[in-house]
Amino acid sequence: MADVDKRTDGPEPYSSAGFDFTLLPDYDNDFVREEHFVEFEKALAAPENSPSTEDLTAPPPERTFISALNDWRPVHQRVKRRKKSKAPPRRGKDETREGFVYVLLKWPLLLVVLGWLLFLSIAYVFTRLYIYLYEHWITWRGTRQRLRQRLNDARSYEEWIEGAKELDAYLGNESWKEKADYAYYDSKTIARVHQQMVKLREKAEAEERAASGSNASKGQHTAVEDLRALLEASMKNNFVGFENPRLYSETYYGTKDLVQKFVDEAETSLAFLLRTNQLDAENKRALFKHLGSNFGRTALCLSGGATFAYYHFGVAKALMDAELLPEVITGTSGGALVAALLCTRTDEELKKLLVPALAHRITACHEGILTWSKRWYKTGARFDSVDWAKKCAWMTHGSLTFKEAYQRTGRILNVSCVPSDPHSPTILANYITAPDCVVWSAVLASAAVPGILNPVVLMKKNKDGSLSPYSFGHKWKDGSLRTDIPLKALNLHFNVRFSIVSQVNPHINIFFFSSRGSVGRPVTHRRGRGWRGGFLGSATEQYLKLDLNKWLKVLRHLELLPRPLGQDWSELWLQRFSGTITIWPKSIPSDFVYILTDPTPQRLARMIHVGQQSAFPKLKFIANRAKLEYAIQEGRRKFRPRGARDDDIVNALSEEDLRSLLKRTRSDGPEGGALYPASGSESSSTAEPSRPGSPVNLPLGFTFARKKKKNAPAELAVTDGKLDVPDSPSLGKRLSGWWSAMSPQATTHSTELKSRPRDPRYIHDRPNSMFEFRPSGDMIGVLKGRKQSEVFDNSDDADESHDTSRRRQQHKGGAFGGTDAGMEDADDHGEAADFGDDEGDQDEVQNVGVGLGLEGQAL
Repeated sequence: MADVDKRTDGPEPYSSAGFDFTLLPDYDNDFVREEHFVEFEKALAAPENSPSTEDLTAPPPERTFISALNDWRPVHQRVKRRKKSKAPPRRGKDETREGFVYVLLKWPLLLVVLGWLLFLSIAYVFTRLYIYLYEHWITWRGTRQRLRQRLNDARSYEEWIEGAKELDAYLGNESWKEKADYAYYDSKTIARVHQQMVKLREKAEAEERAASGSNASKGQHTAVEDLRALLEASMKNNFVGFENPRLYSETYYGTKDLVQKFVDEAETSLAFLLRTNQLDAENKRALFKHLGSNFGRTALCLSGGATFAYYHFGVAKALMDAELLPEVITGTSGGALVAALLCTRTDEELKKLLVPALAHRITACHEGILTWSKRWYKTGARFDSVDWAKKCAWMTHGSLTFKEAYQRTGRILNVSCVPSDPHSPTILANYITAPDCVVWSAVLASAAVPGILNPVVLMKKNKDGSLSPYSFGHKWKDGSLRTDIPLKALNLHFNVRFSIVSQVNPHINIFFFSSRGSVGRPVTHRRGRGWRGGFLGSATEQYLKLDLNKWLKVLRHLELLPRPLGQDWSELWLQRFSGTITIWPKSIPSDFVYILTDPTPQRLARMIHVGQQSAFPKLKFIANRAKLEYAIQEGRRKFRPRGARDDDIVNALSEEDLRSLLKRTRSDGPEGGALYPASGSESSSTAEPSRPGSPVNLPLGFTFARKKKKNAPAELAVTDGKLDVPDSPSLGKRLSGWWSAMSPQATTHSTELKSRPRDPRYIHDRPNSMFEFRPSGDMIGVLKGRKQSEVFDNSDDADESHDTSRRRQQHKGGAFGGTDAGMEDADDHGEAADFGDDEGDQDEVQNVGVGLGLEGQAL
């Protein structure tokens, strides 16, 4: 899956073309609209109404001064006024703990714990130094060291693969691949599923060739149905451990041969189901929708870390050149800047941008020490927010919003922001939660570290293109302080179950250590079963790291830490910083010197090269995951229904009105049957109901108990082979009918439906979710006609036009009218950001009661 062809890659970091800034797309366009930044400056100057700060816009209260202590003292007795504090306390009154012992022991305990943490940190540094010397002088020697050095010098992924295979062959790792047994996954189940999958696919292909491309006869059990059931059972996230990172941590390149065969066969089977004629479009849509929900999606998470974040450019370049860059990308602080560049540029532009010449456009730290020192003394921040906004506009392709960025590239940008109030919840801004929010304002907010950049206001774009404050003008700051890697929010919004984390935070990077090896970086001695630095070295490292974590939690839970700069810093080490795959580029001491300095092209070239090198060992694991995910997403894109929009009826009638109209259409038919079908498939003469005897296509177990009309005819008159539809009742009659329909009395028709035996042929014919019960496009058209004829004018001419539309619908027939509610957000890429459902599922959730015929129930 990973592209190893160097000809499709962008310029290499040290090539001459990579240093020519004139080759950068839009290098001479600043994307600066002055009116946007004027509004941003006004929003920053406006007073903030935060729950934890004083409301500066409120008028000052009238003060009354009394010069006596009480009524029994002299009136002219002088009373000393209380001194006003210059600044509000770091903790509010409700946050401050009370108690004599707490006040007495708080600061002594804090000093003791901080001293112990300092001792543990020093011991940890010496332990890591011991492990480094152990590996350098004992593990890596002779031929092993030469092969390793060749691996580190590779300029492309193709060269790296050759070096990795040679090193695996020298260390004897190839024999480990050939053995199927391994403790970290169920090898027997994988082997059994693989054999069955090959057998069923070959049988299904033979049946399709024998049928000459025609559909199989109805009611006949075919191999393609068994293959579909097998894929539905096995295509799940980390099925029986086949995606366990340990399977890729024993070799430099590749995994078990059995796992690789299983992944390749699963991809081949998915491709066969995608093109076969034995399944119709609706079954394929349901299948790939179900697989997408279970398998999940992949996200690239870019951490913060000031100028350390420029290592992300190398990680992104490695994924881009291998065609493995995920569609869901999130960034925090400095990582948000890189994520914004990735999600606002196309693939062709990115291959030209991820080069050392990009340093000519990274100029946010251009001011001298005298300028920023004066600003820091006056405002408490080193950098100016408006100046940074103008510099950031080029990285975000102007004042694009999250929705516009998604529509331009098809990639989903997520930026983590923290409110300035310490107790307000964080947000993950994306094109779903904040579609009109301007990207550069979110990037600035995510990078607003206290003391470096003051909290900023998020801006939104109005319909006329102007900007205005977003979220009531509240201010936001650095997201890495609380949610550096927002995995839970990504899973909630986009069903992300596989995360690629590029971690470069300088205060965290030193603590990343895998004693048993990591993906693409195995332990070289004892055939991968040893410990890095020996058992004593690894045990000491683990103990010190766990003890540091314990005492940091003690400080947080006992509320011993003060709040410098008004910020709670307890989450700085205690949040989650890793993912399914964690990439940590190796930094050098000079990176700390230039932590707040713009990079030069030479320094950026080294950071891109190091970022690529750190990502190469992980690409095989990512490629195997991407094989299956891309095949599933391709099926969802290909069979996603597209049709006309029905915004007019959705806006004209409320959800309750649509439910009432649909219930009315079902109660107008003979014996409570459906006179107006709920979908186009019901009007077809050849369509079978999914439940025998059901008037509409609903799964087994769904019945409608309707009150039978007293004067309903036994059957409808037929004129010229067509049904004569009765005239629509007036609004008053329909209202009385709605009230009478609420009677809980059972009818003969409903009892008859419930007493009928179920046909075993339909036992497994169930939809994947309740969203498939929505009304089709034809039904929306019928409701629109009824709305116009019955609700508003109620004239005979309108009834005749409704009858005409009804007959036209019966003549058309077919399964699903081709309209999918909520498709207005689908773009030219054919893919939207959903989590296990189509783009229209948000609207489908709102209208799910319409398709089910429910009324008065909470959905």
